[in-house]
Amino acid sequence: MARFESIPEIESNFDGKGLRIGIVTARFNNDVCGGLLLACRDELKRLGVQDADVLLTTVPGALEVPLVLQTMAKSGRFDALIALGAIIRGETYHFELVSNESGSGVTQVGLDFGIPIANAILTTENDDQALVRMQEKGSDAAKVAVEMARLQAALRERFKM
Repeated sequence: MARFESIPEIESNFDGKGLRIGIVTARFNNDVCGGLLLACRDELKRLGVQDADVLLTTVPGALEVPLVLQTMAKSGRFDALIALGAIIRGETYHFELVSNESGSGVTQVGLDFGIPIANAILTTENDDQALVRMQEKGSDAAKVAVEMARLQAALRERFKM
């Protein structure tokens, strides 16, 4: 739905058919990460992404996610990547360190390689908040990955890149 007749617009596209998606999920806080992954996979299927076009990897925790995203991005084999994890505040400063560094790393990989990365690494105050958010954030990550992969493809086509 174009909002302005005189301004060209690239509309959102959530067609996942044929897209190749890489997923990196942390195992720390495994119950939450498992819920994120299940919701993400279900939404990818709903959007038309085939299981055969998805590669799932796991890592120990959120700090390890960016390195594996980088390796996947370097391969050139994916249209989009998804980062899943849960960082739950404890009693030390470690929460801030892990949250900031993992978030920065995920963003940097996307910018360095020009690949969309849906960041669904939760940062919550407690387990209950994480459990409440895992379904929605897992599903959102799938939508973001598909939409951004299609948008990047449309922009590359438009600009002949």
